[in-house]
Amino acid sequence: MRRLYFLIPDVPTAKKIVDELLLARVLERHIHVIAREDTPLGELPEAGLAQRTDLIPAIERGLGYGGATGILAGLLVIAIPGAAVVSAGALVVALAFAGSAMGAWISSMVGMSIDSPRLKPFEQAIQAGQLLMMVDVDAERVDETVALIHGHHPEAKPEGVETDIPAFP
Repeated sequence: MRRLYFLIPDVPTAKKIVDELLLARVLERHIHVIAREDTPLGELPEAGLAQRTDLIPAIERGLGYGGATGILAGLLVIAIPGAAVVSAGALVVALAFAGSAMGAWISSMVGMSIDSPRLKPFEQAIQAGQLLMMVDVDAERVDETVALIHGHHPEAKPEGVETDIPAFP
């Protein structure tokens, strides 16, 4: 999947684009719109926490760091004579899983409170009243989707393609 970014001048244009995308068989859950807080979006698919915040990358980091911490804690426990009363391998694996879960949970709390760094280049345009539309499509449909949107709505400015979208958009 690839995430396409478009700056849209107003809500009526965004509604037309969403309708055209739906007719082109782009699922509504793959369309995300971000606007200034005082902009009524109506029936437009508004971006959720996963698109607005650093939630998913934070969870990914927390899984990694927590798992590594759990493994180190497990190795430390089995290094102490008499401390490990269960199988050493099972203890290390259990602490790795526990560390991953704890790291993901803690970092998700932090990630929800931080704006997504991927949206930073669009902050001024959003505050000026434009809408940011993110469309997730298969890699084969990138050119087709850009041509569809820009061909019918030249006022919609393509702002790039992100090749590394989170696993859980």
